[in-house]
Parts: sequence; structure tokens; C-alpha cells
Amino acid sequence: MSTTTTGPLISVCIPAYNRAALLPELLDSILAQDCDDYEILISEDCSPERDSIRRIGCTYASTHPGRFRYHENDNNVGYDGNLRKLIELARGGFCLFMGNDDLMPPHALAAVATALRLHADVGVVLRSYAIFSGTPSGIVEICRYFDRQLVFPPGAKTIATVYRRAVVISGIVVHREAALRCATDRFDGTLLYQLHLVANILADKKAVYLPDLIALYRTGGVPEFGNSPAEQPNFKPREQTIESSIHFVRGMLAIAKHVQAQRNLPIYRPILRDIANYSYPILAIQAQRSLSAFVKYGWALARMGLGRHFMFYMWLLALILVGPTRLQHLIRRLKQMLGHTPSLGDIYRGDAPNPAARDNAHTTVPEHSPPRHST
Repeated sequence: MSTTTTGPLISVCIPAYNRAALLPELLDSILAQDCDDYEILISEDCSPERDSIRRIGCTYASTHPGRFRYHENDNNVGYDGNLRKLIELARGGFCLFMGNDDLMPPHALAAVATALRLHADVGVVLRSYAIFSGTPSGIVEICRYFDRQLVFPPGAKTIATVYRRAVVISGIVVHREAALRCATDRFDGTLLYQLHLVANILADKKAVYLPDLIALYRTGGVPEFGNSPAEQPNFKPREQTIESSIHFVRGMLAIAKHVQAQRNLPIYRPILRDIANYSYPILAIQAQRSLSAFVKYGWALARMGLGRHFMFYMWLLALILVGPTRLQHLIRRLKQMLGHTPSLGDIYRGDAPNPAARDNAHTTVPEHSPPRHST
């Protein structure tokens, strides 16, 4: 682990917009961790629930001095801008992001800290996470990409491997100084600033994958995006419109194309193929629409380039014939039986922490899903 910071190893960074009632449960789950080398940082983004969030933030700051900091943005900078602000304010060598209504399972911070201390020149930690409904005991799905810890060297293959799998923000860890060096507002309004960070950081630094559960992702809820000036043209608060879904995928591809040009790395085509192979979530999010509306949505995605790949049409057809509810059930059953998500295409294997483990490493990847709430 290499960093020049004199602060804690990890800054747990929480971008906050509404959902004040769920925030204490998240904070308590972090404070219960069996790791001491961290701080908790909240950045509130001018939400209607600011007063409630402020009371929670001030209470925790006073009862946990030195461990907890609370910040308020003067203006609503949006999801992407708030991630950037958290990185600016953080004192840790690494930033671990958590959605403001998600939870951290026991031993998560210790697992991250151990990996960061064990491996040199780490830029990104890719996590496993569980999806729960209602209470943390109500796990409905576990997203585990590989069956053991793996280390990936810098470069295009690693970027393509990690890129889509970093869409869900909770538990993603980035090297703070490296993130500061590539800071930009170019992609504000995409809701995908973390993908810009991951792609740029992994051009120069390693990635580590952890099979341990680092985050518990709360399913349900409604999206809170579309309030900041950067988000308003493309997102509508509390709705997941077809237009917003199209904009989201367009953002994923635009960031990949920009990084490819800036870094001279061949990442765009592998990322496009990976998104197409695992396009079930981005298709399913609009599958409850009328058949004609859903087909038009699929056609719009196909014209972006996803239609160059066979698996995209397989997912589209399966959603039409089987339906999103039954198909989701089948996918979850398959993942449960295997213990991980099955591989649907070539993916970079990486190196296991020891030679014996390397020979038996499974090549598996999870699905991703567009964010459904302000994290």
C-alpha cells in the first residue's frame, strides 16, 4: 500500500440526499466494524431533508469525535459532483463509497484494510455485495464475481474487467490521490463519475477483487436523481424513464470512449461487449413497459452498439418471452447454485494471491444495474 497521507487508511464516503431515516442504520453498521483505521465522511447535497440529516450528522460527530465529519454543499452539485467533493474532503489514503441507504456487513472494513496493506500500488478495490429487501437478513441475491481474492495489473484488460462492475457504488474503493489527479466535471450528470475514476486509475495502478461481502445494497426505493442543474436535462426525480435509461447507457459508453482516446488504451470495444453480454439489468429496468415501448427502447440501445453482440438480443428476447419477474428468479437461482455469477464471455482472469490459487481461479462476473436512488 502506497500513499503519502498522514490521515487514516480509509475514508468511508457517503454522499447524502434525502433518506435521513435510513442514515443512522448505515452509520451504526460502519461504527460496528472491527477496524480502527478509518473515518466517516458525509457530504449533504442541499436536499429537502437537510435539517434532519444535519441533526444526525452533528449528533454522530459529537459522540464520535475524530471518527466522524459532516459537510454541507452550498449548492446542489448532484451525484457526480458530490462524489468529487467527498474525495476532496477525505483525509484517508483510500475512499470507500457507501450509498446513503445501504449498509456495511460485519468485518467488511477489516477485509478491505487487510487487502490494501497486503498489496502494493493498489488503485481500486472491486467488492462483492449482497442485495437485501427490508432488513439485512432478507438477502435476495449475492453478487460475487470470482471465488477468491484476485489481483489485476494496470492496463486495458483490467479496466474492461472492472468497469461495468463498478456501477453499483457501495463498497467501491479508490486511491484518493489518484482520484484527485483525474478530477473533472466533464461527466457530471451521467451518474457515473466512479467509472471515470476507475478507468483512469487502473491505467496506472492495480485492482484487487475481494470475495468478501463489503456492502449490503438495499433494493426498492425510488431514484432521487434529476435535481441538480447537471442532472435535470436527463433525469426526472422519482422516476426511471426510458430517456433516463438511454442517457445512462450513453454515459457509460461516452466515458469509456473518452478514456480510450485520452489514455491510448483499447478499452471501448471490450467494455461495449461486456455491457451487451450482461445487458439484462439495463433492459429489465424498462421491461414493464408496453411491448412496443420496450422494443423501441431495445432498438435505441442496439443502435448505440449493443446490437453488435448476440447476447444482447438473447436478453431482449428472453425478457419478452419469459418476463422480467420469472427471468430474474431463474438468474438468482442459477447464481445461488453456482455460488457466483456465470461467465458469459471472455474476461480477464487476473492473478490469485498465491500460485496454487491462481491455477484454480474461476472466471465469473456479476450483472450491474443502473442506480435507483441517490447514493
